[in-house]
Amino acid sequence: MKLYSFLIVCICLLGACSPKLSSSSGSKDNNRLRIMSYNLHHCNPPSKEKEGLIDVDAIAKAIALQKPDLIALQEVDVNTKRSGNVNEAVLLATKLKMNFYFGKAIDHDGGDYGVAILSRFPLSDQQTFMLPKNNDVKAEQRVLAIATAEIAKGVFIRFASTHLDAQRPEENRILQTKEISRLAEKETLPLIVAGDLNADPASESIKIFDTAFTRTCRDCAFTIPVINPSKTIDHIGFKKGNPLTVISHEVIPERYASDHLPILAVLELKH
Repeated sequence: MKLYSFLIVCICLLGACSPKLSSSSGSKDNNRLRIMSYNLHHCNPPSKEKEGLIDVDAIAKAIALQKPDLIALQEVDVNTKRSGNVNEAVLLATKLKMNFYFGKAIDHDGGDYGVAILSRFPLSDQQTFMLPKNNDVKAEQRVLAIATAEIAKGVFIRFASTHLDAQRPEENRILQTKEISRLAEKETLPLIVAGDLNADPASESIKIFDTAFTRTCRDCAFTIPVINPSKTIDHIGFKKGNPLTVISHEVIPERYASDHLPILAVLELKH
């Protein structure tokens, strides 16, 4: 009898520790996407800029802590001398066990420089679009990297990473946001665009962006510099009319790994 009672207690204890599975809650979670945007500063912590230190592990840790599903990365070095001739896109994807796509913008320091996408979902139909710029010799080529992600069986979205012109005059950013909006018109799948737009919410270029996209925050917290931030220039948005809802948006207080604070939005897709 004592043995029987002991077995009953053990079974009850095991039951109390077992997860309670719910098909409804599981379905809801599957509809949610954790979207991150992060300007990496080529994995060079700003406090170590003079030393030229490259700390890919610090970036990987900052990303992993947020458990994102899709990440838009900017200022990514691939086999440049300044970054130790490593492929930062491949390294980060390997460390985080994610799929990736690198979109080259320019040749730089013996290698390539641009933006990237990391995804825990399979990627396909990857493309890199060259964005327009004026004839100013200081105008650096910028790109939009985009890919299709299969977020559930038979459910697809388009995800893009970009990094707009950084010059003080706004002409190129206006040209580039207009081009991104034009490209968005052609997309038939739900489309999310994230990146360093180098523009604050009151700028003309963001006003243009807002005609085509719903940004994940309206009263957005600052994203740069990492110490005493004073500007919001990193943004996440989805194409207007897409079946997406913003659940949350936050700026992550990671102050070592880069000169930008990463941003994270949780979106819910109705499908």
